[in-house]
Formats: sequence, C-alpha cells, structure tokens
Amino acid sequence: MKERLPRLRLTALTTAALLTLTGCMTVHGEREVIPAVSQEEAPDVLRHFTDTYNKAWRAADPKLIAQAETGPLLAIGKADLTAERAEHPGGNPQVGALELKDARFTIPKQAGWPKFFVADADSNRGTDRWMLMFTRGGPDEPWRAAYLSLLSKDEVPDFALDADGFAKPVPTGADSGLAVRPDRLSSSYVNYLMTGEGTEFADGPATSGLRAERQKHVRTPKYWTEYIDTPAHGGDFAPVGLRTKDGGGVVFFASYHRQKQTAAKGFRPTPPKRVEAVMTGEVRKAITLTRVFESSVRVPAKGAAEREVVFLNRLEGVTAAKGE
Repeated sequence: MKERLPRLRLTALTTAALLTLTGCMTVHGEREVIPAVSQEEAPDVLRHFTDTYNKAWRAADPKLIAQAETGPLLAIGKADLTAERAEHPGGNPQVGALELKDARFTIPKQAGWPKFFVADADSNRGTDRWMLMFTRGGPDEPWRAAYLSLLSKDEVPDFALDADGFAKPVPTGADSGLAVRPDRLSSSYVNYLMTGEGTEFADGPATSGLRAERQKHVRTPKYWTEYIDTPAHGGDFAPVGLRTKDGGGVVFFASYHRQKQTAAKGFRPTPPKRVEAVMTGEVRKAITLTRVFESSVRVPAKGAAEREVVFLNRLEGVTAAKGE
C-alpha cells in the first residue's frame, strides 16, 4: 500500500447529456438502471479533467480546481493550490503538464443520483496508474473527480463485469454483502486510529504503521502531540464501491484527522510555508493541523475466510491550520 500525494491534479466535464436509446425514447437516469456514463463520453470527462487540472496548477488557482474536483480530493487540491499561490502569486507557467494515457473505464449501471464511474490511466508522473473516481449529482451537473488512488499495474482491482461489460456498484448499507459496510468504514477506521481497538483492518502503513509512527511524537523533549480523528460521511464525502470478481469490493472513503502540537517551555513550533498559507491565528505555543485522508480499500465479501480490510492507497493533505 503506497501513500503519496501527487503535486499535480485533474478536471471534470461540464457536459450533462441524457442517454438515449434507438429512436426518440429518453432514458431517465433517476428511474432506469443505465450506465452511469457512455463509453463515448467517458474519455471526454478524463480529457477535460486533465486540461482543467493543468490550467489550475499553471495559474495557481484554487477556485479553478473546483471545476475538476469535488469532495475529499477537492479539499486537498484547494489547500495545495492556496499554498502554491502563496509561493507563486502570478501563477507558475513552468509547471509541467500532466498527461494521462492508455485509459480504461469501469462503468457501473445505476439508477438514481449521484452516479459515478472509475477511470485508470498511465501518467507521466512515474510508473503508477492514476485511478480516479468521477461523480456527479444530477444530469445538469458536471463530472468531477472525488477520489484519486495511485496504484501499480498489478494493484489495479479486478472488477466484476456483467455480460455487457458494465461494473456492479456496491450498496453502501447493510445489503453491501461485504465484511464491513461501506458507510461504516470511515467510523471504524478513525475509531481504530484513536483506540487501537477493532479487528476490521489489516496491519500496514495506514493502520498499525500510522499508530506506531504517532506514538513516536506523543511526547518528546521539545513538544507533545494530541490526535483527534473523526469520520467523514455523506454528500460529496460519501463512500462508493464497486464489486470485484472475488465477491468482495473496492471502496473509496474519506476521513478527517486533527493533530495538535504544543511546544515545551523554551520552544516554539515553526510551520512550513505551505502550511502557513492555510493557517489562521498566530503560532505562539501550539499549532493544530487538519488533514483529509482519501483512501481506497479492498473489502472482503461477508463470510470470506480472510475478513480484514486492506488499504490499496491513501492520499492525505493538510487542509487547514490554526496557530495558538
């Protein structure tokens, strides 16, 4: 499981077309079970996303990125671009363009809104594939990316497809068929980080490794640190999932994490400049950082022999800071 925060981000398409069958019959996405997006439109969504992403980073414009992203990815992206603008008030035309190629689209059939689909593509930012979850809340809204995972080719999930090549969305509630309900993943995760209790998650950098790393900083000669983890639920931060061939699922979910660092007598916290760009107050003795985690996890099927949730990828970013 890798934890990386890419420096460059992506965009969404403002097209809101209704799907039609042969003839003049309109298929209503709020009632009928239909593909979330057409195979023809999906590449345009990814292309528009990439174009807007590049424009936002070259202009160092946190408002522009909202045309490409939503939910946890937007929270991280806006903070990153706010910091970028502090360093480059007039923009940074020298930022290299993000390129995504060899894209594959995993499109579920759904009724109602919001709808979502997944794209994964090779990038010019290393050897990993960028797996993006695009969503929109209605036919008049644009497609925007809510989650991003960076995965090796071998880590890209093997999604279950029907006879027509469409994916199967995982219900988020009690009928998910998964060992852990998607709508409880965020709560279970933050409870584990706070208490160390629970058996839902496998050991790894995002779980036991993160708790061990935190213990190193709870109390040092220069400062002590408090951690408060809270779940993210609903709206643009709602979890979504797709069924995998083994009967389990891959779920995207988000969470909030606050870290308060208080300096010992004679010391004073010194935040990095990129943190200062999103900070309120003045650092005299303490600073509180708010982070958003956006994660992709593999959740086994209910009744599977191996029932632990495994993190595929976790991206995080400081979205706010407060000095005291």
